[in-house]
Amino acid sequence: MIKFSIIVPVYNVEQYLEECFNSLLNQTYSNYELIIVCDKCSDDSEQIVDKYVKKHKNFSKIYAEHTGLGEARNIGIKVATGDYLLFVDSDDYLEKDLLKNLDEHLTDNIDVLRFQVQDIADNKIIKHEEIGFEICTGNEAFNHIFRYHYIENSWCYVYSHKFWKKNKFKFMKNCIAEDYGLTPLVIAKAKTLKSISYIGYNYRQRENSLMTNTDYNKKIKKMDDMLLQSDYEKEEILKGEYNPKLIEFLNNSLIYYSTTLKYKDYRKYNKILKKKRCFEHLKGENFKGKIKIKILKMNSYIFYRYVVK
Repeated sequence: MIKFSIIVPVYNVEQYLEECFNSLLNQTYSNYELIIVCDKCSDDSEQIVDKYVKKHKNFSKIYAEHTGLGEARNIGIKVATGDYLLFVDSDDYLEKDLLKNLDEHLTDNIDVLRFQVQDIADNKIIKHEEIGFEICTGNEAFNHIFRYHYIENSWCYVYSHKFWKKNKFKFMKNCIAEDYGLTPLVIAKAKTLKSISYIGYNYRQRENSLMTNTDYNKKIKKMDDMLLQSDYEKEEILKGEYNPKLIEFLNNSLIYYSTTLKYKDYRKYNKILKKKRCFEHLKGENFKGKIKIKILKMNSYIFYRYVVK
């Protein structure tokens, strides 16, 4: 039996692709399959994929045109045969002992296991020292996650394939920040979730990525998509047991991201969030303090830009 199914969507990343693939080939644990979902590329990414697939039997390629990241992952999951699912973005790379560490901790019928991430920016490593936690329910896990994050990425977790299929999880199509639209729900539904302190994932911050793109229209689309996906997740939890922790997490994420927008847009979305009663369900004074600081900075900028200057 294959232990890990690793799903890597590929689209125009020729500069980083070999480092990503080599980080898998250099793993100290080898019981895995790599499923590459390759979109129509205008660079040499597909040729690089073909070279690796031809040479390595546990590498496979699926061609899927114009799918987007979320749907590419859905396609990869459909053909996955491993006991556990792992998502890797094609411009990122893994530490060589990641799979070995995951294998050592996946011994207690765990639905979801979290590991830690470090950022790569301008070839510099930015470590995020986070303390792991022992097995708990997904609902309880939010208490730990809130200490560090308001948005969780799908690639800092490994998931039981059985658990994923049982809950029929799917990433939403044609959305930016599709992780926000599913990862919190996956966490909330987990009966057993654990986090380890091991830093095993290298997240590359690059100028033309979706997360750092200077095209402001994409930031607005991301905000709209987050609102859409938040509504979906809230509807999903109403079908089962009410989960206040999940609602807190979703609301905190929406409010926090709204403060990264231009002031006029922040005010627009602030009204929308109030109508959705997002400010009635927040987590802790620490979060409220951070929001106040961001708003004060924003107001200071507005005062300087439009009054003093």
